[in-house]
Amino acid sequence: MCPNQASRIGSRHARRWWLVVACALALVGCNAWHPPTYVPPEIAFGPPPLQANPAVVPVMDRDLLWEQVADVVDDYFKIQKEDRVRLVGDLLTEGLLTTYPRNGSTIFEPWNGDSSTPYERLESTLQSIRRTAVVRVIPAEAGFLIEVQVLKELENVPQPETGTVSQTNSAALRNDNSLQRVTNPVGGQQPALGWIGQGRDVALEQLILAQIQGRLGAFGGGPRQF
Repeated sequence: MCPNQASRIGSRHARRWWLVVACALALVGCNAWHPPTYVPPEIAFGPPPLQANPAVVPVMDRDLLWEQVADVVDDYFKIQKEDRVRLVGDLLTEGLLTTYPRNGSTIFEPWNGDSSTPYERLESTLQSIRRTAVVRVIPAEAGFLIEVQVLKELENVPQPETGTVSQTNSAALRNDNSLQRVTNPVGGQQPALGWIGQGRDVALEQLILAQIQGRLGAFGGGPRQF
C-alpha cells in the first residue's frame, strides 16, 4: 500500500470517529437539556374570601377580650352601651356592645375609617348615610364567638335638599346639614321622613373583625380567667 492510500484511509477513519463523537454529544445534549417552560403566575380575581362572622377566638381572659373589642369598635363609632361578659354561677353570660349612629365619612374626611371602601366614601359624600354597630361576644366551647353587625341606613327626605334640583324652590340653594332636624316645622312641612335600611356593611364588618383578631392574636391564647 502506497503512502497516499494509507493517508486517505486514515483520514476516512478520523472523519468517521469525529462523526460518531459528534452524534454521541448531540444525543447526550438533547437528553440532558430541556428548554425552559414558562409557567404563568396564578392570579386571583375578585375580592378575597370573607372570614367567618361570628369569628372564633381562642380561650383567653374575658376582660382582656372585651377591652380589645371595645377599643377597636371605638376607633369607628362612639359606644352607647356595654354589657360585658360576666360569670353568673358556673355560666358565662353573653356580652353585648351597641353604638350611636354615625354619619358616613365623606371623601373630605380621609382620616375616618367608617367608610371602608372608595364606593362607600363616595356614596356618603353624595347621600346622607349613617351606620350603627352591634357586637356580640358569645361564650363557646372553644373560647368565644365575636359577631359584628354594622347596619347601614339612608336618610329619607321629602325632596332633594341641596342644589337647584329642589322641586319646591329651584332658585334656593341649601347648604345646611341634611341630618339637622327642625323641631317645629313651618306650615306643617316635614323635614325628614326617617331612615331607610340599606342592609349590612359587610366590608366594615370584615375590617373590624380582622383588627380584633389581629389584636387578640398578638396576645395569644391563654387560660380563661374567671
